[in-house]
Amino acid sequence: MRLQARLIAEAMGNFEALGDAVAGSVVARAVEPAAGEPGAGHTHETACLNCGAELAGPFCSSCGQHAHVHRTLSAFFHDFAHGVLHFEGKIWRTLPLLAWRPGDLTRRYIAGQRASFVSPIALFLFSVFLMFAVIGLTGNINPDFGNPGGDLATQQQTVENTIAHLEKKRADLAAQKLPAKALDESLRDSKQELELIKMMRTRGVTSAVIGNGSDAIDTHVPFLKEAFLKAKENPSLLIYKLKTNSYKWSWAIIPLSAPFVWLLFPFSRRFRFYDHVVFVTYSLCFMLLLVAAGTGIAAAGFSAIAPFLLLIPPVHMYRQLRGAYGVGRFGALWRTALLTLFAIVVLTAFMALIGALGLFD
Repeated sequence: MRLQARLIAEAMGNFEALGDAVAGSVVARAVEPAAGEPGAGHTHETACLNCGAELAGPFCSSCGQHAHVHRTLSAFFHDFAHGVLHFEGKIWRTLPLLAWRPGDLTRRYIAGQRASFVSPIALFLFSVFLMFAVIGLTGNINPDFGNPGGDLATQQQTVENTIAHLEKKRADLAAQKLPAKALDESLRDSKQELELIKMMRTRGVTSAVIGNGSDAIDTHVPFLKEAFLKAKENPSLLIYKLKTNSYKWSWAIIPLSAPFVWLLFPFSRRFRFYDHVVFVTYSLCFMLLLVAAGTGIAAAGFSAIAPFLLLIPPVHMYRQLRGAYGVGRFGALWRTALLTLFAIVVLTAFMALIGALGLFD
């Protein structure tokens, strides 16, 4: 017997920590509403505290440091958020355009209006962090899934009884000097199962899915069979690896998607590959934020609304295509249809990539 268990995946602490830190800046602002106002927590210097140059404005003309050094709790979290996403007005100008006029945002950024908006890659990283933080906070991984009512304590007692019975039979065979190879294999598997059950109970898991590990896929390709057995023996580890690989390799969606967008405008001299990368990255930002919003809505008890969010991506792609590339309605419609198909292909390829990484790393 081999044990298949769904362990509780470790919470994505680093993603939740980021979400908590960003939320902390909002809380700090509410607790300390005067922070950030003129004179609140500022120093009032006439020389730059970094290089000592004389100040003649809000920034040092020599080294560029801000003239005033904040010493408030909200300022600390503000600096943290600014370092991650360049908060300070940019995000509030970027998000409304991303949601309603994505094509205008894409076109203006490509045209050189950079200081007004959050860059695509910075917004993409923030969106990835936020999505995984929301999923980590709201996702419920039920250890009883697949075996409702299965009690590990009962299973442990059953396995212990099996081991005792096998050992007694083995002793009888040994006394008769008969071979006991099959019994030895069963006994070894049962002891491994017992150790895993004990480990799971130590971690607080109450139930598991028990399966027969002798069945395997019918293949003559050794590495595929090995990968299948790894997934079968420890599905919880596979799920954990899929989650971590999804985060670590999320950037790969951009180079996977950009060539397909190029195919919508083949050999066009108006648009460079850079334009397509910006288009793809802003589009992915919106989709990631939409997933985070849908997860939050479902967790809040409005799961009936969540499926309707699936209608939004094609509309968003249509609007972004029209605004970014200046195509007509018909041109945007057929390109949206193709882009939707391309998105499914890219998502399938990405899932295959992280699945392979989860099985073979």
